[in-house]
Amino acid sequence: MRRLLQNIGWLLSGRAVNAVLSLVYLALATRTLGLDGFGYFALIVALGQTVTGLANFQTWQFVVRWGATADGPGEATGFAIALDFFSVILGTVMAAALVWSAQHWLPLPDDLLWVAFGFCVVSLLAMRSTPTGLLRLRFQFGRATAAEAVQPIVRAIGAVLAALYMPTVLGFIIAWAVAEVAVAIALWIAAAWNERVDFSQISLWRIPREHPDAWRFVWSTNMSGSLNVGGKQVMILLVGAIGGEAFAGGFRVASQLGQALVQLAQTVSKAIYPELVHAQDAAHDIARRMANIALIGGVLAVLFALFFGRWGLVAIAGSEFRVVYWAMVILAIAGAIELVGASLESLLVSAGKAGTAFLVRAVPTLLALSLLEVAMDWNGLKGAAFTVLGSSALAVIGFWVAIISLQQIRITVDPPGRSEIT
Repeated sequence: MRRLLQNIGWLLSGRAVNAVLSLVYLALATRTLGLDGFGYFALIVALGQTVTGLANFQTWQFVVRWGATADGPGEATGFAIALDFFSVILGTVMAAALVWSAQHWLPLPDDLLWVAFGFCVVSLLAMRSTPTGLLRLRFQFGRATAAEAVQPIVRAIGAVLAALYMPTVLGFIIAWAVAEVAVAIALWIAAAWNERVDFSQISLWRIPREHPDAWRFVWSTNMSGSLNVGGKQVMILLVGAIGGEAFAGGFRVASQLGQALVQLAQTVSKAIYPELVHAQDAAHDIARRMANIALIGGVLAVLFALFFGRWGLVAIAGSEFRVVYWAMVILAIAGAIELVGASLESLLVSAGKAGTAFLVRAVPTLLALSLLEVAMDWNGLKGAAFTVLGSSALAVIGFWVAIISLQQIRITVDPPGRSEIT
């Protein structure tokens, strides 16, 4: 538990740097581009992150799961890199299809379509899940945090340069793309510092031969990651498709400020997963204690959004974004719920129930996306935020029920007279 809290501390310090510099980037982008221009920017970024999220496999989980052997993580790393190559090819095809069809469903000008495709390709080439997995396997969270700090630093510098010399959507997209490439390079350097990467072991077949359930785990984690993207980036795209670029820009601002807790939830999940894999006997207790801590933090964050959110919106994004205040508060509540559920989801995945975690996440996410247009017709951006809130609540309840069911199964198969649930 002490090591877990220390690792979370490292990750949170990185998130703190990212949060502060992201506010700089957000303020410069919103005030320079205005509501409509920032909406175009938000749609392009959402397209890039959607393609990357759908095509990307959660390879860091594979490195952690199969890399902790006496022979080292060589084969697991080779499998992860091979999947990364596949992701780039798959994602490029997906990006071409989405950008080609964007003129029929997204409010993007024709001159920005090639910008969107270029950003998608750069985002795919800058995937960094595998080196992140190598660092987490060795519990090198401090080194990972230092490498990840490159992204917000480069992004903030790029935003300043864009605001001064290229105050257009293209200028800010270039700044974002350069930051993606820079952090990917930094993480690979950090990972290779102590862990030699043997490129001769790149293969899609070695790990599956040794672990018959490998492909099932691969597809389950990929689909779970895709659903996480669906609840965020696809939501922004659909909000833009239904309401226009101004709605997309407003929803992104509300989401970035209100759902900072979702980023925190992802941080907790990334830190706790290696611990749960290495300490199966104490996994349930670790997850329970982290959920209790998360509950307190979530309540405090929601109260902060309620009392200081309106002032923060005007101070950062400008007065024209004041209208997204209540959407931001609703998304903050959703983020608090996700924060509590992060350790529960990691507990399911570490217990080999990635498929169950996917199904529990899938149904609420698909329900939210299907109800989005009705919700926006009812109450605009607040309606869209309510669909996210409902999706998060249903998913976390589902994780809790799945864990209770898993415990009951363990009790049934335990020897008679044994009362402890491991």
